[in-house]
Amino acid sequence: MSESADSCTSTLNFNIGVLGHVDSGKTSLSRALSSTASTAAFDKNPQSRERGITLDLGFSSFTVDLPDHLRDSGGQQQYGSLQFTLVDCPGHASLIRTIIGGAQIIDLMMLVVDVVKGVQTQTAECLLIGELTCPRMVVILNKVDLLPPNKRQSAIEKMTKRLHKTLESTRFKECPVIAVAAKPGGPEAPDTEEPHGVPELIELLKKETYLPQREPGGDLLMAVDHCFSIRGQGTVMTGTILQGSLAINDTVEIPALKVTKKIKSVQMFRKPVSGAMQGDRVGVCVTQFDPKLLERGVVCTPGSLRTLYAAVISVRKIGYFKGSLATRAKFHITVGHETVMARVMFFGLPPVDPSEPPSDATAPPPRSLDSPFTFEREYVYQDEYVTGQGEASLGPEPEQWALLEFERPVTCPSLCLVIGSKLDTDIHANACRLAFQGRLLQGFEDKGYAETGLPRLRIYKTKHKEGQVERVTDDYTVIGRNLFKKETNLQLFLGLKVTLSTGETGIVEGGFGQSGKFKIRVREGLCPETKRLLSSTSKKKGKGGSKGGPTNEEEPKADSQPVCIHLHFKRFVFDPHKKMVQS
Repeated sequence: MSESADSCTSTLNFNIGVLGHVDSGKTSLSRALSSTASTAAFDKNPQSRERGITLDLGFSSFTVDLPDHLRDSGGQQQYGSLQFTLVDCPGHASLIRTIIGGAQIIDLMMLVVDVVKGVQTQTAECLLIGELTCPRMVVILNKVDLLPPNKRQSAIEKMTKRLHKTLESTRFKECPVIAVAAKPGGPEAPDTEEPHGVPELIELLKKETYLPQREPGGDLLMAVDHCFSIRGQGTVMTGTILQGSLAINDTVEIPALKVTKKIKSVQMFRKPVSGAMQGDRVGVCVTQFDPKLLERGVVCTPGSLRTLYAAVISVRKIGYFKGSLATRAKFHITVGHETVMARVMFFGLPPVDPSEPPSDATAPPPRSLDSPFTFEREYVYQDEYVTGQGEASLGPEPEQWALLEFERPVTCPSLCLVIGSKLDTDIHANACRLAFQGRLLQGFEDKGYAETGLPRLRIYKTKHKEGQVERVTDDYTVIGRNLFKKETNLQLFLGLKVTLSTGETGIVEGGFGQSGKFKIRVREGLCPETKRLLSSTSKKKGKGGSKGGPTNEEEPKADSQPVCIHLHFKRFVFDPHKKMVQS
């Protein structure tokens, strides 16, 4: 791909995600930046103007001179100019989708805040997404023209202070804050009034630019945001390469259409090139297909993406989410380039057993998110996600995983970022809707995964049943009751170990009569104290008057508590045979 590298030496592409609450003025800001920066370079074709700013939906770009600090970047590839590509993230669900999808290639985040309204719900959510996906941020206080001129400066300072306080505990704590008015007078105002503060913002962006790490290796994954056909040439897909690289004559797969296509030509910065790599914005012309079938989506190396019906992920709750995360609840899951509903089951590591050999007992269960998930290991079922113990949940959260069962299959790369949210929560309610995040660890590609895949997942529930000893048959056998229902199939429980409240252990040997009673064999024999206790309770039962007359059972002696029988076992949730297991 050296040829493509040569033809692009002149321009470094730097991707800026434009995020913010609905109506904070993101689009006006993108438009102001593009037109201010590039009266010359901005797209002049009529088709572009007609369609609103840009040739590529949701993306506008402008080119500036390369800042000095990038000129002497240690003998790396020499660039002549710097292109800023603004990824305007619209509407909420698609905001999360766009950012996560483009997470690998957003180099800087611009968080747009309405200076009058301050930080709103979605502003906070954007911050969270930024923390998960992006190394740097600039905060823009927009709509400063709405502040009364005599109070403007003090209001801006106050809001800047407040924002720095909000950002203190995030990775963006020292980030720059700048005030602008992208569209003075609001969206309906005529375009005659110049935006305020935009040239300063462009200088700030140049200052914040760095040479992003781009990796040409690995499978291709390209996010397509627009698709159209050119008669006689083929279909053009424009988008951003999220990973890997592509070149003319490569074959690529469009998973959504289940087809592969050959690349006929590639354009970058409106010039033909022979190839492109991670982070580049490109137009790729392939052999003809109907562009309406793919407005947005992904293109990849053939066979590199998997279509999953269910998945196991590592999971971490997002601190600002107020609700609990319950097993069997449904969440919106954003994975790869899709958002889909899924039912969730949480599970974790079994508690450390104090009776295990000391070598293991001293080691607490691993806490880091890197402890590998394997099908060989046993896990314990959880009714909900377990948060850190102690005051304000400051203790480390135990490591946890979740099984996601999707309502429809999703196509995604392995190990990709996963975000779970409650997007149906009222958008105006002041509550964070992002609930948890994690990484995709295992996927189930078979439609019949419940039969073929889930039984490999060794997640168990612990069960405890309690009954009483009714009487002693001999020194080694007792009859028990109330442990099983009359209709229980006792065959399933034969040979299971039980413990008496007096300390002896025995095994369930078989049924006794028709009413759910059963025989327990105590191998070591009953100890004398237990026999005395049991004979006193059974004698009491035997005493008493005629049928229906008073019995002495009503006033048991203080020492004649019934002897209880405890049965502990575990059952694996996905075991088709529903076997009971005792360690």
